[in-house]
Amino acid sequence: MLDSEDDMKAILHSSATDILVSRQKSRIDATALLERAPPRYAKLASLDKSPATETDKALDDAMTTMRQGVTGMVSGRVDMEQIAQSAASARRAVEAAPDLFMQVTRLKTKDKGTYLHSVSVAGLMAQMAVMLEFDEALVDEIGRAGILHDLGKLLIPNAILNKPGELNAAEKRVIRNHPEIGYRHMKKLGGVSDLILDVCRLHHETLDGSGYPLGLKAEQIGTAVRICTVCDVFDALTTVRPYKKAWSTTEALTWMYDKSNLFDRKLVLRLGSMFR
Repeated sequence: MLDSEDDMKAILHSSATDILVSRQKSRIDATALLERAPPRYAKLASLDKSPATETDKALDDAMTTMRQGVTGMVSGRVDMEQIAQSAASARRAVEAAPDLFMQVTRLKTKDKGTYLHSVSVAGLMAQMAVMLEFDEALVDEIGRAGILHDLGKLLIPNAILNKPGELNAAEKRVIRNHPEIGYRHMKKLGGVSDLILDVCRLHHETLDGSGYPLGLKAEQIGTAVRICTVCDVFDALTTVRPYKKAWSTTEALTWMYDKSNLFDRKLVLRLGSMFR
């Protein structure tokens, strides 16, 4: 967004090699300025084809299909096709531009928070599975698991889930129980794979056994669950919350790498390689 011609002059005198200007948000005629800019500095591009637009569209698609899919699950209907579509859209968004994907998903509104968090985690999980050279069927299943890992939160009363102030002890216990709530709900519905059930129930387990709900230790925690744990915490750390600022990608990855008692270091490194 450009406020004045001085903004463009500052860019042209900087070491920047690429810029993306919003003609709609700028307060000056950005198109005219770009046309006058030396060719080596800038060129006009269709906003419809920009990486930001593609990422936004993929995330919108993922959000729409996820809402439909998980709403059905909460109501007692299983439609894994919608869940699969949502996971595929999230995966496309990460593959296209990982850094941009994080920027778009970093600021989450309260009403979209749970949905967009799950979409973010699903995209990161699927891309991690690709980097680990899992077969395509397993990549897709891990993406679906990411979409559904926090289903239990949608079964918790909004008065608790969206409470603006600090939770009391009883409310914290309810929130902490969301993995078990989601697991039991999907188990009862049927038609959900063991991998998805495990990821939903166990994504808050940690390598040293201090996690929940079962207190499992390293050898008892499968790869898909470990992937979810890393992606889940990473997304949470890099998201603005009422009680904290968003951490940078580097800050989050460094903190997680240093917590080798909690997270699989190899997977933290693999996640970090997406953003280099």
